[in-house]
Amino acid sequence: MPLPQKYVRTNASFHPKEIAVSSEGKLRSILMEFLEELPVSVQPDSRYKIEVSLVDKLDGIPLNSEEAYQLSVSSRGITIRAVSEQGAYWAIQTLRQLTERRGNQYSIQGCEITDWPAFRIRGFMQDVGRSYISMEELKREIEVLSRYKMNVFHWHLTENQAWRLESKIFPMLNDSCNMSRMPGKYYTIEEAKELVRFCKEHNVLLIPEVDMPGHSAAFIRAFRHDMQSKEGMAILKLLMDEVCEVFEEVPYLHIGTDEVKFTNPKFVPEMVAYIRAKGKQVISWNPGWKYKPGEIDMEQMWSYRGKARPGIPAIDSRFHYINHFDTFADLIALYTSRIYNEPQGSHDLAGTILAVWHDRVVQPEDKLIRENNLYPNLLAIAERSWLGGGYQYFDKNGTMLPIDPDNEEHKAFVDFERRMLWHKEHHFQGYPFAYVKQTNVRWRITDPFPNDGELTR
Repeated sequence: MPLPQKYVRTNASFHPKEIAVSSEGKLRSILMEFLEELPVSVQPDSRYKIEVSLVDKLDGIPLNSEEAYQLSVSSRGITIRAVSEQGAYWAIQTLRQLTERRGNQYSIQGCEITDWPAFRIRGFMQDVGRSYISMEELKREIEVLSRYKMNVFHWHLTENQAWRLESKIFPMLNDSCNMSRMPGKYYTIEEAKELVRFCKEHNVLLIPEVDMPGHSAAFIRAFRHDMQSKEGMAILKLLMDEVCEVFEEVPYLHIGTDEVKFTNPKFVPEMVAYIRAKGKQVISWNPGWKYKPGEIDMEQMWSYRGKARPGIPAIDSRFHYINHFDTFADLIALYTSRIYNEPQGSHDLAGTILAVWHDRVVQPEDKLIRENNLYPNLLAIAERSWLGGGYQYFDKNGTMLPIDPDNEEHKAFVDFERRMLWHKEHHFQGYPFAYVKQTNVRWRITDPFPNDGELTR
């Protein structure tokens, strides 16, 4: 999971006790980390081999070749071919899923796989501005993203309730008196840099968001100036200097621009130009400021009003807010949906980001995960954004599966549910994973008042 684009299972299996490794650099360390999970010893002269190689091109890859890979498992060896470390890393995640452990023995299912993602952005957004989430939980979520080939972690750091990123130049931003929820809870600069490193180790791109000029009551409490004022813009530019230094290794900065009345027409163009001049690509919400091609690097669509604009790469998050979901039912709509009603990405359609917004206070932390059905929803969007396709957009029939069990859409979800529950059992022990099998449930609705209004039992 996610399903590979092309997968042929063979009758072979790979299970030697000794193995030789052919790989160099970072890929070798990733491969060795995987092998340490197995009861196998690495012996250079073994006739059983795992070989990872980077090549200039892979045949049969129609798009997003930089993340593609080919994986071959036979009884004599394992071969991974990719054009980048990212693709090879995804192949190793697939290899993990093909591995079955039984006590002191293991077996890797024989197969031939050619695989690539349908969309180049497959992400998850965590709103820590409203509700602080521990570093431990954030890392756990990033590990899950990585395991299932999701490549973006969107970190929504600032909100009306709090400014959660430490500022050395303006420490009053992090003062408890300027936070209306979870006062005193924020991430130090070192923690932010640590999370960037952690994401990089797991081949996940971290995208930080500093929302402006809306969702900024915490800023106003600290400085007594609106962001769009002359004084507010001067302060904000100093903060952007600091933020860009904290996230020096990160190519993108998300600046929000949603749900606000623009009182200063120079604010957005000036802030975008300032941040771009510091070497960052800029992402903005849509609806928000009305950009033309070339004025912004990417837009993230929210609400039904979000519309992709030709020439500006778009991320579809319109109906992908899981805090608005029915815990069980809307998982079906999420899995069967076509992202922005397209079967695969393009220059103008980058992909999707699943988002959770903590509008209400929910504590303790694990309840946020459980009540938003976080991990099942992550698996659903991980497969849909990798595999592409789908059957209808989210806002159509929604939670309805076709009744006919032979219907293609019905069979696809039944198969996904079966595999998801396998992963729940094998990889999510101890996690709040709020999902049980439901495709075998059939409801019979009867009239409770058949006798002129008298309730019968």
